[in-house]
Amino acid sequence: MSLLETINLPTELRALPQSELGGLCDELRAYVLDSVSKTGGHLSSNLGVVELTVALHYCYDTPHDRLVWDVGHQCYPHKVLTGRRERMNTLRQWQGLAGFPKRDESEYDTFGVAHSSTSISAALGMAVAAKAKGESRRVVAIIGDGAMTAGMAFEALNNAGAMDANLLVILNDNEMSISEPVGALNNYLARLLASNMYGAVRRMGKNMLSAIPPVSRFARRWEEHTKGMVLPGTMWEEFGFNYIGPIDGHDVNLLVDTLNKVKDRTGPQFLHVVTRKGAGYERAEDDPILYHGVPKFDHSAGIPAAPAVVPKKTYSDIFGDWLCDTAASDDKLVAITPAMREGSGMVRYSKEFPDRYFDVGIAEQHSVTFAAGLACEGLKPVVAIYSTFLQRAYDQLVHDVVLQNLPVLFAIDRAGLVGADGPTHAGSFDVAFMRCLPNMTIMSASSAAECRAMLSHGVALAAPAAVRYPRGAAHGAPDAAIAPLAHGKGVIARKANGNSKIAILAWGSMLHPTLAIADKLDATVANMRFVKPLDEALIRELAASHELLVTVEEASVPGSAGSAVAEFLADAGLGNRLLMLGLPDKFIDQGDPAVLLASVGLDAAGVERSIHAVIANAAVPAGKAAA
Repeated sequence: MSLLETINLPTELRALPQSELGGLCDELRAYVLDSVSKTGGHLSSNLGVVELTVALHYCYDTPHDRLVWDVGHQCYPHKVLTGRRERMNTLRQWQGLAGFPKRDESEYDTFGVAHSSTSISAALGMAVAAKAKGESRRVVAIIGDGAMTAGMAFEALNNAGAMDANLLVILNDNEMSISEPVGALNNYLARLLASNMYGAVRRMGKNMLSAIPPVSRFARRWEEHTKGMVLPGTMWEEFGFNYIGPIDGHDVNLLVDTLNKVKDRTGPQFLHVVTRKGAGYERAEDDPILYHGVPKFDHSAGIPAAPAVVPKKTYSDIFGDWLCDTAASDDKLVAITPAMREGSGMVRYSKEFPDRYFDVGIAEQHSVTFAAGLACEGLKPVVAIYSTFLQRAYDQLVHDVVLQNLPVLFAIDRAGLVGADGPTHAGSFDVAFMRCLPNMTIMSASSAAECRAMLSHGVALAAPAAVRYPRGAAHGAPDAAIAPLAHGKGVIARKANGNSKIAILAWGSMLHPTLAIADKLDATVANMRFVKPLDEALIRELAASHELLVTVEEASVPGSAGSAVAEFLADAGLGNRLLMLGLPDKFIDQGDPAVLLASVGLDAAGVERSIHAVIANAAVPAGKAAA
């Protein structure tokens, strides 16, 4: 039996002699690599925190002591060590383990995360709560993987330093972005700064010199500048933290020794740990971006350089190609991403138009207001952003763009369900939170060609606009002929052959499952295209010739396109029965996209079943699916 197989919970880990931790780390790294290669998921960042995870659970009394992981890209070793090793084969699958920390999955997951830069705020709240309740509890926030680029992290640091909370913040510096690689000297200095002797001498010196103000000020400045010369810690000290580091994040014994010295200190502490993304797996070390999020693959051979069959273009690819084509003919077009260049399909654009490409880091709020500023000066900004991340910039969307009626185009990727990433990344709510905004145009693409047409339409408007499109392969060819795009107008995709009583109003991705069943139902199908402005003339026409109207969308039913139709029918005094199909009023877990859509009745069979239920059972209220 391997050493890892004997560790089911951190209590068993803490029973090991420290001399065995190195071997355990080797086994844990190999297990994570093998496991993720079979399920897919985040790999590079998880391989980089193996030693840190072992050291944290070894030194802290978890789950009584709180560990708050940021982003969640670093949580797989944590899951393995906290009773979930045997379920790692279900990672990111339907009814399996979530890909991120999740409170209802384990008591060791103290805070649910996935959007970055929340760990310090949450951990500070826990530390303050423990103090208020008189509980003896240690709290640690582990932040990294780019999360320190977000303003929220610095807001929390500023607050924590002023509150003098008992909190340890660990910066997992896995991009070498703050310091050069550490060596023996830095490790020695880190040990010194973490030691009780240093702390005692420092306190004694401050007490003695405080009686002599000029000398005290000189000593404080001397200490800050001396630290600044040898360590990158002055900034963190200015926030009110005691800075320790940088230390080697792959030296488990150094980590244990340092954490044991730091864990019982009072006040805010900051430990700077330097790690390598992909550590221990050479391919991931050499290309941490490629191995950041991986599909299933043979880890002995690595991810193939190019697939044997060229995959179908995704909507992200369609957007990236449109961006390059449009920029080539319009020098006012600029593009912005909040640290999602690869995911948003912008790699080619960033290389061909580097002067008009802006990666602002994990700073969604800034990205939107930055775009507003560009628009004020006559440029044509395009913000490429995932639906779930636009939620973080809602105030900026409302006040800085829409209120001022600025021509910013939002290319909203991952609209609807996203599969394995689960509810934290699902684009369920963008229609609902944008539809209520004046001046806003919202379009939902059903094909590659329609996506391109909508992007071109949106960037030409003298007002805010959004084009939403789903994750995954795009339907049809990008150069396919489509009906001309008229502002706020939908088109009939299928006209009923007989005297059909059913008209289906479909938006975006839901056009295809409705067309798949339209012949069997002999239903009229409208491709609505625009959520706002709504094509009221088309709805009125359909209402006049059909008894049952069915709205279908891959967005939350409350507040979205179906709600807009219901509002119009009520205002117009039209008495048609209305069935609203879409994402239900609940969060939907991770899993295969087809399975998820079927689970909420948004596959072809589910849509057909819901329509038949309404037709057969008059007692089924309008707007309630029978999926």
